[in-house]
Amino acid sequence: MSNCYSLLAVALRLLCTRADSGFMGISGFMGLLCSVGLLAPARCDEGMFPISELANIGLKNRGIELTADEIFNPQAKSIVDGICRVNGCTGSFVSNAGLIITNHHCAFDAIQKASTPERDLLNDGFIAQTLADEVPAPNYTVRITESYADVSAEVLSATSPEMGYSDRTKSIDRRKKELEIQAEKDNPGMRAEVAEMFVGKTYVLFLYTYLKDVRLVFAPPISIGAFGGELDNWEWPRHTGDYSFMRAYTAPDGKPAEYSPNNVPYVPKRPLRVQPKGIDEGDTVFLLGYPGRTVRNRTESFIQYEQNVRLPLIVSLYSWQIAEMEKAGAKDRAVAIKHSTRIKSLANVEKRSRGQLIGLQRAKIQQQRADRETKLKAFIASDPVKYSKYALLLDQIDMVYSEMSKKGTLETYLRELRTAPRALAIAFALYDGATERAKPDLEREAPYMDRNWSQSTQQIKLDVGDRDQATDAKMLLGMLELLQSTPGAQDIEPVARVLNSSEGLNKLASSVMENTKLGDLEFVTSCFNKSPQELIASGDPALLWIADLYPTYVKQRDKDKEREGKLNQLYGSLIEIQRLAEASEFLPDANATLRLTVGKVEAYSPIDAIVKKPITTLDGLLEKTTGQEPYVTPVPVLEAARAKRFAGLEHPRLKTIPVAFLYSTDTTGGNSGSPVLNAKGELVGVNFDRAFEATINDFAWNQRYSRSIGVDVRYVLWITGEVFGAKHLVQEMLSK
Repeated sequence: MSNCYSLLAVALRLLCTRADSGFMGISGFMGLLCSVGLLAPARCDEGMFPISELANIGLKNRGIELTADEIFNPQAKSIVDGICRVNGCTGSFVSNAGLIITNHHCAFDAIQKASTPERDLLNDGFIAQTLADEVPAPNYTVRITESYADVSAEVLSATSPEMGYSDRTKSIDRRKKELEIQAEKDNPGMRAEVAEMFVGKTYVLFLYTYLKDVRLVFAPPISIGAFGGELDNWEWPRHTGDYSFMRAYTAPDGKPAEYSPNNVPYVPKRPLRVQPKGIDEGDTVFLLGYPGRTVRNRTESFIQYEQNVRLPLIVSLYSWQIAEMEKAGAKDRAVAIKHSTRIKSLANVEKRSRGQLIGLQRAKIQQQRADRETKLKAFIASDPVKYSKYALLLDQIDMVYSEMSKKGTLETYLRELRTAPRALAIAFALYDGATERAKPDLEREAPYMDRNWSQSTQQIKLDVGDRDQATDAKMLLGMLELLQSTPGAQDIEPVARVLNSSEGLNKLASSVMENTKLGDLEFVTSCFNKSPQELIASGDPALLWIADLYPTYVKQRDKDKEREGKLNQLYGSLIEIQRLAEASEFLPDANATLRLTVGKVEAYSPIDAIVKKPITTLDGLLEKTTGQEPYVTPVPVLEAARAKRFAGLEHPRLKTIPVAFLYSTDTTGGNSGSPVLNAKGELVGVNFDRAFEATINDFAWNQRYSRSIGVDVRYVLWITGEVFGAKHLVQEMLSK
């Protein structure tokens, strides 16, 4: 094991704050976050390191041949300049003309929105031969991290000890918005975001270059980009070419701008270098990306809530919705295209949730948390001062999750009632927007603030295009039937009125979906500037339903804020005492900000007597191909493979094209599309998944089974250039 360092340094630095403002480079921020030195050795591959910590994690000892400044340096060009956030995924600039490589599943929505039965880019793939052929990707944005500043003191100054939990949450939200708006005024064209680094304790304001003109450049057919479908999703071995190319554009003066045919490709400060020689087993690799949220420092009661309530509900609800949408599209390609993005998204979460349920049991996570808390309670009890401050802490947290568990089924079904049918989702967005837009900007929910309203309305328009009336009726009926047998539903007056309608649920659901105008883009657009009263006056049945239910949803939102405020305050205290009790083991959770993680290309053993090798090849793809979904391989791929037209990209030891590979980095959602970089910082793959056993990564990381999966850059270059003839893109990538 290499000499790796504990992440307590991260926690201590981030917990040490002062009221400085203004943006700074890594050296300034490191000084701000306090100096504590390097600590005890830790597991080498675990950890999603904030970019503020790169100088303190032993890069050389981990096998990385770069300094911290070569990876991130706001005063000079660095690797991070080539990393971007593409909506909820990560991407990499791979040319001087704004070309981005990310996952096929990250570009999926753009591919779907551009597809019709007559021009089916999902099935057939897409190649833009020239810039003029590139297809706008509606509501896609690209963010590049430029700098960050600790704003904990400023954020927490908005709170006071006597505040209720809901008021505390609202005050923190308002202060974060104020800081973001001010930062954007001070930095025109950029985007600001305050991220909570440690729950209820520390906040960092990130400043991003924010690009709003993004276009689709290349997408392989779905039979490549999603080869193996949901059967192979979250599984190893994989033979999936999960990649696509997009391009970011700016105004002619280089400033961020909305889509215009006059815009020009964005020029990144430093695109990543693509290494066509790829990787081999045993090589060190690292990822830079925007991992979502992990929950490794949540309590046993949280694990119980996840294991017994939330995850089973997701599996049940999402599998039912997926089945309904697949049936609806089975005989109508136009309907199938409408549902494709949503099916893919729900299926991904559903299977991950199933894997997490298995992993929680197999890895005995609840017992681990219980053991951890037993030790923590003993530590607290050993000191009268600590006992007086922290003795009731875990019990108070348990009470919140106990309430959430009791009400979880009803609350989940109510949320799904307004999200599963597209018409009700659109209706809620319109009515909620009309209500919120009447408030001062800082008091609105985030989607309806002036800085976000354009993007929100664009998303509503896109949702209109994806609506199918018959599917909506089935979704509505299904949710009403579930609510009918759910304790507490009849206690909510507007819900009870619907459930007890003399029309009958089937007729009622069909009537609402047949008569709503929320599938009419012109009507929906006309609603953007209407008041709640005007929306009710329209007489649209879906809007009337939402107007009747709206007080229930507002009450639930306020309850969520109250719980969030309480948990944030309690977890902030938990971090304090854990930091003291677990100095060598404490690891901070991911929070969708830029992180680095390091590992090796290596096999793993998920169960006794089974060892899974870390590289799959074209030979395995051919063996897996059956000609039946989801194992269909396009003819051009078969022809090139059988003719051994490898274009010099074959693996020197395996004598064929490598397709995907495994590595022991610490990843989670949001790392989709992250570049897999070799020790020199060259792109050798694109991260797209985890092994099924590693779905548990959000809760815990384990050297034995935590493996991430990437598509090999040699497969990317081979499919793009040799198989589909987009040699201009390969040349663009390799000629930097």
